[in-house]
Amino acid sequence: MTIVGADSSQPDLDEGHLGRENYGWIKEAFSGEKFKVFALHHHLVPIPLAGRENTVLVDAGDVLDLLNKCRVNLVLCGHCHIPHVWNLNNMLVVNAGTFCSSKTRGKTTQCFNLIQAESSKENGKRKAEKIENSGWKVRISRVFPQGNIELVTETVM
Repeated sequence: MTIVGADSSQPDLDEGHLGRENYGWIKEAFSGEKFKVFALHHHLVPIPLAGRENTVLVDAGDVLDLLNKCRVNLVLCGHCHIPHVWNLNNMLVVNAGTFCSSKTRGKTTQCFNLIQAESSKENGKRKAEKIENSGWKVRISRVFPQGNIELVTETVM
C-alpha cells in the first residue's frame, strides 16, 4: 500500500490549492502497482448539504486528472464536517465528518470513517475466490459515538 499526503492549506485562506509544482513528486510517489491512497485537507468535488463550495481545491480538476492517471484507489479529505463518499472512475473520494467537534453541517452528527482494504492476493498469488480488477476489496463504514456502525459502500477495485 502506498499512502501520500499533501498540504492543501494556504495561510489565512479557506480555499485550498496543491499547485503544479507538486504534481511531479505525487506522480513519482504513485509509481508501481500497489493500493494507492492520497490524503489532503480540502475537497476534490463539492459535498452535498455543505451549503458552499469554496472548500473545493482551486486546482481540483488538475488534481483529479493527475490522481486518475496515477490510478489512485482512495482519496481522503474533509474540510467540511460532512461525511460523503464519491466513486469517480473507480477512485473512491472519501470525505470525513468530524468525531469531536460540535460544528456539524447538513443534518449530520459526529462520526468517523472506518476503511478496510483487503487484497485478494496471498504471497503474490490470487486467492481461490478470484476478485477481478486490481484485486482490492474496499469497505467503508461510518462509526457514530454511540457505537452504531453503518455500511456506506463496499466495492472491488
